[in-house]
Amino acid sequence: MRYAFADCILDTDTRTLTRGTEPVAVEPQVFDLLQLMADNPDRVVTRDEIVDVVWGGRIVSESAISARIAAARKAVGDDGKNQAVIRTVSRRGLQMVADVTNGTDGPAPDAMPKAGIETQKIRFLQLPTGHHMAYAVIGSGPPVISVGHGRSDIEASWQLPFERERFAALAARNTVIRFDSVGSGQSDRDPERAGIAEQAEDIGHLADALGLERFAMCSHSGGCNALIHYAAHHPDRVSRIAMTGAYAEGPLVRQGGGVPESDPLRAMIAQGKAAKDTAFFVAAMLTYQPEGPLEDVTAFAQMVQNAASPEFELRVRDIINNHSSMALLHRIACPALILHARGDSVHPLSEAHKLARGIPGAELVVLECRNHIPMPGNAAYPEYLAAMTAFFAVAPETA
Repeated sequence: MRYAFADCILDTDTRTLTRGTEPVAVEPQVFDLLQLMADNPDRVVTRDEIVDVVWGGRIVSESAISARIAAARKAVGDDGKNQAVIRTVSRRGLQMVADVTNGTDGPAPDAMPKAGIETQKIRFLQLPTGHHMAYAVIGSGPPVISVGHGRSDIEASWQLPFERERFAALAARNTVIRFDSVGSGQSDRDPERAGIAEQAEDIGHLADALGLERFAMCSHSGGCNALIHYAAHHPDRVSRIAMTGAYAEGPLVRQGGGVPESDPLRAMIAQGKAAKDTAFFVAAMLTYQPEGPLEDVTAFAQMVQNAASPEFELRVRDIINNHSSMALLHRIACPALILHARGDSVHPLSEAHKLARGIPGAELVVLECRNHIPMPGNAAYPEYLAAMTAFFAVAPETA
């Protein structure tokens, strides 16, 4: 069933909300509230009805009810003052005041806005620090925030077919939110803002701006640090996490300490940045992706090389080299999937074992591959993609 009201389409078959031509990420309880309102246009829906439908009759606090109502209003373009879609009737409940059409009375299927991935639209969020952070939303379904490795460019990576293929697979059943950390890509460039806690804090700001109270996250390689930090400090907001090529302890930590100059990959990156020579970056990336394909590794190296300043790139490298997430793992309370290549020479399989042992209930999938992250053309790529998409094609657990 499709409900059309204001500039919104609520599709109960796919459990998606579209406003204008853009998909809107909503958590399951907010969707249930919107469906309840759309099912009962022009009638006042009482608080007891809302609790029965959205929470199954369980005892729930007034603050929780108010939070879901506020999120529903935000999703349809309303707010507490401008109640053009959902109106509060004092001491009685809520009323859908926008005209609602459904079924065959609604727009024809071909006229319905679709959440495709052909066109990526980049938006900017101004953080409390004043920085502008770039993000993009594609697909529809349960929300997943993709946490990059700190040196990303959501516009440039969108142009890489092998990267877009991964996004498309996940976006087929999920709303995928991608962003560039401050300091890289389309976001404001600030070489000093590279801390893991700062990146984790910005994840929360992005989720707040999108009205996500509960969401999943995925990451690969260095992005795992910010993901773990956020999931450990906000277990009530994170529904599930998946990490590929992740590690519990940075390279210098697991070597027993050391100075930045003792990291050979750092030296290659520094030389490549200084000389503006892509060959250095390709050599560094082949350390991560020895199985190639070479043309894809070269294209990815060029993207990473241009994604951030040399100062930011090296600062991020120094932070992750000396970082340990071990003390946070036991605080993660959601389902966790860890995917790791058996032949990964950058972060060995033993790091995945640390994560799987440290996170309660975590599951580990060992991929028969030498690439840090499987790419199309690798034998392990289909298994990697199938595991990721199946893991996230689940609605976030309700509070």
